[in-house]
Amino acid sequence: MSEQRDFLRDFHTMSSFGATAGGGVDRQAGTSEDLETRSWLRQVFAETGLTEVQDQIGNQFGVAELIPGAPYLLVGSHLDSQPLAGRLDGAYGVLCAVHAVHNTLNRLRAEGKTPAMNLAVVNWFNEEGSRFTPSMMGSSVYTGKMDLSDALATSDRNQVTVSEALQDEKVQRVEQGPEAAAYAEIHIEQGRNLENSGNTIGLVHATWGAKKFQVTLTGEQGHTGSTLMADRQDALYGAALMITAAHDVTEQFDEGLLHSSVAQLSLEPNSPVTLAREVVMNLDLRSPDSTVLEQAQHYLEEQRSTIERRARVEIAMELTHSWDLNPYPSQGVELAREVAEGLELSHQEVMTVAGHDSTNMKDSVPTVMLFVPSIEGISHNEKESTTDEDMVAGAQMLSEVVYQMVTGSLASDA
Repeated sequence: MSEQRDFLRDFHTMSSFGATAGGGVDRQAGTSEDLETRSWLRQVFAETGLTEVQDQIGNQFGVAELIPGAPYLLVGSHLDSQPLAGRLDGAYGVLCAVHAVHNTLNRLRAEGKTPAMNLAVVNWFNEEGSRFTPSMMGSSVYTGKMDLSDALATSDRNQVTVSEALQDEKVQRVEQGPEAAAYAEIHIEQGRNLENSGNTIGLVHATWGAKKFQVTLTGEQGHTGSTLMADRQDALYGAALMITAAHDVTEQFDEGLLHSSVAQLSLEPNSPVTLAREVVMNLDLRSPDSTVLEQAQHYLEEQRSTIERRARVEIAMELTHSWDLNPYPSQGVELAREVAEGLELSHQEVMTVAGHDSTNMKDSVPTVMLFVPSIEGISHNEKESTTDEDMVAGAQMLSEVVYQMVTGSLASDA
């Protein structure tokens, strides 16, 4: 096993897969660009003495079995991206995990210490949910929150299923990945809290609550030119009013207390000279306050009735996902705080607005979730960036957290 790896060199190599002209990456789950990155990770596993194992949903593990039959400390994130996205989101956490596990194995060997559990890096499949919905698919299947058969049958817009996409990766898959005893993850913040405060490490103590809806607007197809304005039942016009309502609902609350968006939309027949008969879109509400989420939903339901009358369409709002403010295990937060203090890294507690694979894992095993700063809070964008200094500090932080966890510093009763 190589004694050292250059983190920034590895990061730039990893960022070359699916690289875009705008300086980001585009490697959505199961695409050739994603599979190429996974192949590179397989090579890195081999170089660092890890054995690759993949489960049925395509979660990619690099395992080091130190205690035969014992469960694992999993460390990782995801390599897949949004379309035209940044180089860091998810992928930074996977690379940090490789270095943290590699460093920990070397340290255990040098110090002659016996670990409390085995070690494994994990690259979760389809965390982003951009090609295949829902997001966090791999960790949802792993934790039993989603049925494997449902996940494999999920199709993209071109009717390619997850099962078919995974067949393009010629590997043998096991029925079940390594059993987790604990989990650790590091990620860019995707916000401005750390940058604004000047701190290097975020200790994630909770994730915002959310309500996600599939909104279907049904109108009547017609000619864009000859149909009288008074006769039109334009689903796209209704959608425009609903999108405006989704934006305006945030103004009913104190600034920063509610985020809302409509980020994906499809329409039929999508012809340049035909009024839309149907629009389907995803509407997303997020807040740390469950009461705010309830009030925002009520506001949108009131607006729905008004929009139906105004646009002469029918609107159905199906709640597809919902959760309240969700804390991370306090033991993990305190362990991370002690590590940051020991390394003299400036730090603070933060909440995550975005979902992460750790959101699933923390419900099953002791979990530590960490952030490093995002420049200007930019994320899901080619301009996404973090300084080299902060990236390296985060990798150092995760390495020490992993060492402490694998030697038994975090109890197993999260």
